[in-house]
Amino acid sequence: MAWSDIEVVRAQLLRNDIHFSEVVYRCSFGFPVVIKSFPEKDGKPFPTLYWLTCPHLRKEVARLEEKGWIRKFEEMIQKDGDFKDRLFKAHEEIIKRRSEMIKDDSIRRLLGGVGSGGLRDFTKVKCLHLHLADFLAGVDNPVGEKVWKMIEKKECDDGVYCRKWLKDRKVLGR
Repeated sequence: MAWSDIEVVRAQLLRNDIHFSEVVYRCSFGFPVVIKSFPEKDGKPFPTLYWLTCPHLRKEVARLEEKGWIRKFEEMIQKDGDFKDRLFKAHEEIIKRRSEMIKDDSIRRLLGGVGSGGLRDFTKVKCLHLHLADFLAGVDNPVGEKVWKMIEKKECDDGVYCRKWLKDRKVLGR
């Protein structure tokens, strides 16, 4: 049975108010892993451009956050100039990509200096999920790249998480 990307993403995130333009990265089972969100929602700015939807990866990244990796990356940003420069360029790339999608000049101005996930201080790491999403969407994000390398198992077996979540949400087997 075929399912739409919107149905899968809704099931993955357990939310119905998903607002995205396309899937930019898929697992080997064909399920969405990263989506590209619209930078405007209901006439208001929405700064997160890329969103990690894969339940398996979200769980793996949460484990890294629980182990204190947000703080460790912020320390790395302070100590490693090259790492910091790459991260700042990644935020600038997000600003550029997002700006190209915005039609409303007032929203473009509001989001003009805001990096990935709405960050204004690029020396801070809001969450590892958004950095990984940026990296998988093709942004040279050093935090996302390191997170990706730290995850040993990049996807679940046979799309089991998404299949289960779709079945539970009654998307599969309707």
